[in-house]
Amino acid sequence: MSRALIVEDEPAIAELIAIHLRHAGHEVSLAATVSEARVAVDAVLPDLVVLDWMLPGGTGLELARHWRAGARTRELPILMLTARSDETDMIAGLDAGADDYLVKPFSPGELMARIRAVLRRRAPTTLAEGQLVVGPLRLDLAARRVEVDGRPVRLGPTEFRLLQHLMAHPERVHSRAQLLDRVWGDHVFIEERTVDVHVKRLRETLAPVDAGRMIETVRGVGYRLTRERPAD
Repeated sequence: MSRALIVEDEPAIAELIAIHLRHAGHEVSLAATVSEARVAVDAVLPDLVVLDWMLPGGTGLELARHWRAGARTRELPILMLTARSDETDMIAGLDAGADDYLVKPFSPGELMARIRAVLRRRAPTTLAEGQLVVGPLRLDLAARRVEVDGRPVRLGPTEFRLLQHLMAHPERVHSRAQLLDRVWGDHVFIEERTVDVHVKRLRETLAPVDAGRMIETVRGVGYRLTRERPAD
């Protein structure tokens, strides 16, 4: 399940968008002002932002520029959804960092198609087919090999799958239940603390190459893989 943040100050429109996103299987949160949107993204990085232009406390353009300037939010998928329909406005929105631009009133079907396209374009960074790269980490699916700064690291099969999932969704917070479903499978019935055990093993394996701290604990929620090593 991906997380979507709707930044929209008109409640009826926000709820309409939320209904369609939830129906498509997304987890949805809402923000009605620029400050609320910043707080929401600072707390938990979403997989997608649906962003209005005119907002209390600022504009969607300012938010898009702010997020594109940050290392953590640089790759955040943004769909700008606004009543401003002039070509110059569309160009300004895209130049500010929006991945796509849709004008109100909108068709729910087109909205969802645009969202799917944005998420496809923002797939994880790869060097070649079957490889994932996040900061100093490189994972080769075909060879079942992991490297940190070019140095090989030996992982067990479960730790490999766990790291693969985290690298496919960097900077996203994953609950223990979500990791159980995605890494072990929803047909396997084991306790959530099993995730903690394997995260600990993965951290210990990556620690000698100074990458263990990239897996952060989000208190009360779960775990997140950062794109860069945390500073000392």
